[in-house]
Amino acid sequence: MNVIVVGAGPVGLLLAAELKLAGANPLVLEKRTEPTTEPRARGIGPLATEALVRRGLGAELAKYDEKGRADKLRDHGSANGHFASIFKIAQDAQEEPDRRATLIWQPDLEKILLDHARSLDVEIRYGTELTALDQDFGGFEADFLVGCDGGRSTVRKLAGFDFPGTPPLMTVRRVNAQVSGDLPAPGRLDRGMFYYGPGLVATFDFEDLERHDGPITAAEMEASIKRVAGVDATVTGVGDGIRFTDQARQVTNYRNGRVFLAGDAAHVHSPSGGQGLNLGLMDAVNLGWKLATGDDALLETYNAERHPVGAAVLHNTRAQSALLRPGPHTDALREVISDLMDIPEVVRYFGLMISGLDIRHELPYEVDHPLAGAYCPDLHLTYADDSCGRLSDLTRKGVSSGWVRRRSSRLAAPTWPRR
Repeated sequence: MNVIVVGAGPVGLLLAAELKLAGANPLVLEKRTEPTTEPRARGIGPLATEALVRRGLGAELAKYDEKGRADKLRDHGSANGHFASIFKIAQDAQEEPDRRATLIWQPDLEKILLDHARSLDVEIRYGTELTALDQDFGGFEADFLVGCDGGRSTVRKLAGFDFPGTPPLMTVRRVNAQVSGDLPAPGRLDRGMFYYGPGLVATFDFEDLERHDGPITAAEMEASIKRVAGVDATVTGVGDGIRFTDQARQVTNYRNGRVFLAGDAAHVHSPSGGQGLNLGLMDAVNLGWKLATGDDALLETYNAERHPVGAAVLHNTRAQSALLRPGPHTDALREVISDLMDIPEVVRYFGLMISGLDIRHELPYEVDHPLAGAYCPDLHLTYADDSCGRLSDLTRKGVSSGWVRRRSSRLAAPTWPRR
């Protein structure tokens, strides 16, 4: 089973590794010439953490988590999770406090997954851009193609996926830099949100919704601070930064013939709550082993299971954007939500929503078990000889790999032709 994966970000790399473990022959194409250094996402949720632990990557993730938590505390002033920047989602207040997120910057996660994919002999071609595709061409080079190429996905456009949704309410800028001037206290202001600290400046700008490309400049950041905070500021030492909006869009179906989408190629939304990377990695986990089988009925379950999960994230991030808008009416609503989050059942509700631990996939049969349709935690196991272990000890090579290889033994898996 030959599969082309377009995009060597975390989602594409994990998908390729999952395909390889399941007996398929993936080829990853990436138009960048090298891995990213942009500080995009800053963590993954408990579901993606557990998925990577099941593949033996837990120790690598742990190396970065302590620094990630320190960075979050520095930037936000709280170690708690948040809903619309209301930082009251305490981990020890959750139903399953041991199922934890991992705070790791995206470039570090990408490096871990790149090493993981290469350890499985996945071929990755940097500096290779997809410019056209034809599903009906007689010499089709692969059985399937998956677009993991981000929010501006070339695969999504070339394959003609519908991508409906809502336009942005705000533009967020976050850049490593120094800021000086007669600055207000960081936080929520009358016209947006303004955060700054040692080496970091960020704005939530509800007035400038124009599309901007290229690196963030000092002038752009100063203009945004003027709009949001109403002050003249000086921004110096501008380094890496990121700019994004809260537009929310999702393809109507994650599959179009032999072409599939995963991650931001299938859904874009505000990063509020840090859900995007977790969502995309779980797309990859769901799709990988199914795609390796080539079973059409099984492949239909990918959209059936993942589309509702993506829609739920768009739903709650739209709600968060509404709660971030400036104005006295929103201020009043934020106070009500904040008070409600002091109720233990409510903070658990928000914790389940943001973490994805509330996901329950519909099953074609009835099972009377509390884990039915849920993602299984890393269970503690006791074996027949009374020795103990964890579920993740048994899944390093993929639970379904043997079954998939038996189904796929009749399929050739040639090496990919060299350029």
